[in-house]
Amino acid sequence: MIMHASEYKPIVTFTLAHYAKRTSIFGLARLGLDRRPLARTPGLRFWRLLGVGRFDGRADLQRYGLFIVWNSLNALQQFEAQSPVMRRIHQYADEVWTVHMQPVRWHGAWGKRDPFAEMAPIAPPDLGPWVILTRATIRPSRLHAFLGAVPAVAECLLEEPELIKSVGIGEVPLLCIGTLSLWHSLPAIMAFAYGPAPHIEVVHRTRQERWYSEEFFARLRPVASMGTWDGVNPLPGLQDPYVIP
Repeated sequence: MIMHASEYKPIVTFTLAHYAKRTSIFGLARLGLDRRPLARTPGLRFWRLLGVGRFDGRADLQRYGLFIVWNSLNALQQFEAQSPVMRRIHQYADEVWTVHMQPVRWHGAWGKRDPFAEMAPIAPPDLGPWVILTRATIRPSRLHAFLGAVPAVAECLLEEPELIKSVGIGEVPLLCIGTLSLWHSLPAIMAFAYGPAPHIEVVHRTRQERWYSEEFFARLRPVASMGTWDGVNPLPGLQDPYVIP
């Protein structure tokens, strides 16, 4: 069997699983129980099991996320085909969506690490879609100010016409949190980042008042989208998951 060179390129994945109420306790339990098998999985560079939150600050106890940076597409394929972690997700979740991505631009740290260390950024695509990943550790003394600013920013975000989907993610409730959002185009992302008054005000306040002890931001190019999120594949038409440029 001849291996394509792309199978040895690093790749990033995010999986969002939704559980029915009767099985949601299983998803919550896996946030703790899956840590050991993931730590022993060959080919992982970086991984995080993630809770999911609504933009009103409440936890969504029926959704959970899995973010992984892989040494190679080959390692990812083996995980998806053989891992008991993925087998249990597909067995118990009533909906699963996974996106494969390549980082275009990023800065900051996540848990004092660069998740994409030693990865070469790819050239920005001419067209969308795009994935935006944010993650921050909130200083406890700034938590009240942060929570007070979230509703107005969330309202602006959800009104963006070129926003496809968005979800809040976190490791520690309220303190170690972030977002993953899907967008049709980069101009729309830039317009939101520097346009709506509530968002740009929060950006300025985070710097002036030092809300975060750590933050991470990344723009990524999605290269494959599998499964469904709220009943549909939010990124239809992407190329075969095992053909990476």
